[in-house]
Amino acid sequence: MHARLRAALRLTLESESMAIDDLLLYCRGFCAALDGHHRGEDRTLFPAIAAAHPNLRQVLQKLTQDHSMIGYLLGGLQAAADRSAGPGELRQHLEGVGAIMENHFRYEERMLLTVLESLDLRVDPEEALGPL
Repeated sequence: MHARLRAALRLTLESESMAIDDLLLYCRGFCAALDGHHRGEDRTLFPAIAAAHPNLRQVLQKLTQDHSMIGYLLGGLQAAADRSAGPGELRQHLEGVGAIMENHFRYEERMLLTVLESLDLRVDPEEALGPL
């Protein structure tokens, strides 16, 4: 999921010729995908990890706090898209979200990747990871 979100953001930021309507649509879709991913982690994945690995509760708390901060930034991006902000402003929001998102993803991957590989979680992947 992280790879897909990274690729989607990179594609948009590298596109110099994206029409404003496409950029606005992308911003709305990206906000929904990233927010859905974090909601799935908070609701399903992180509680399962906490139950299986209580020693990771502080890591999970930091990641949940990151989700809140990223949600705030996504709210700014969504507000800009809702008022049909120009491409420059939308790209600024995307770059800000992208910087925080990448830092968050790297920390999460470093701290949880081996745990995720061994976690026996019997739920629909979309429930735990958000819309795929």
